[in-house]
Amino acid sequence: MAVKQTAGREALGEFAPKFAQLNDDVLFGEVWSREDALSLRDRSLVTVTALMSQGLTDSSFRYHLESAKKNGITKTEIAEILTHAAFYAGWPKAWAAFRMAKEVWTEEAASDAKTAHANEMVFPIGAPNDGFAQYFTGQSYLAPLSNQQVTIFNVTFEPGCRNNWHIHHAGKGGGQILICVAGQGWYQEWGKEAQALKPGDVVNIPAGVKHWHGAAANSWFSHLAVEVPGENGSNEWLEAVGDGEYNKLEK
Repeated sequence: MAVKQTAGREALGEFAPKFAQLNDDVLFGEVWSREDALSLRDRSLVTVTALMSQGLTDSSFRYHLESAKKNGITKTEIAEILTHAAFYAGWPKAWAAFRMAKEVWTEEAASDAKTAHANEMVFPIGAPNDGFAQYFTGQSYLAPLSNQQVTIFNVTFEPGCRNNWHIHHAGKGGGQILICVAGQGWYQEWGKEAQALKPGDVVNIPAGVKHWHGAAANSWFSHLAVEVPGENGSNEWLEAVGDGEYNKLEK
């Protein structure tokens, strides 16, 4: 299979056209494409080892780590490859390489966990909840499901993510209902013990009650947030749920 590369022309096409052509057409187009001699996986292994031995842990090294992962090298294998090379290339170089490799393979695990969580429910995870990010510890996602009659959102929390303490105010009626649809989470009202949440659990939150909710430390979590109609409704965002306070729940 031919490897197509355009980075040379995109970065240096006008400044160094010959270098760009050699990079894209010869190095990747010919050398990397010679699978009759070495597979892409083998070439990734050689390239990662060669770059590490020179102490090069820049963006090009990350690119080749990502290519190695794509070409079939597992987290266990890259750890063993870098450990073995450390005895020949140098221990400090291995430390630097490990830091970047850990990022690349951890990103894969997080992506897989997110995908698995999405497959557990019929509702979409939605987009990053950037509009309310200041009121959350960790990354959350928001998917609007209904804006008629009652407002319903699917809210998804990455592991360890939770919102700040907050209160739903209303002159009459109001409040919120949480319907848990996937993963494991927590709900807590001010002055009360935290309540563990699982799919199928329903939490009724009257207006005026200070509370927070979010994911368990080792689990993605999603719930439907149903806004109960009320008069003169507003949300008051308060202090964050600190790590010490949160971590006690996980013990």
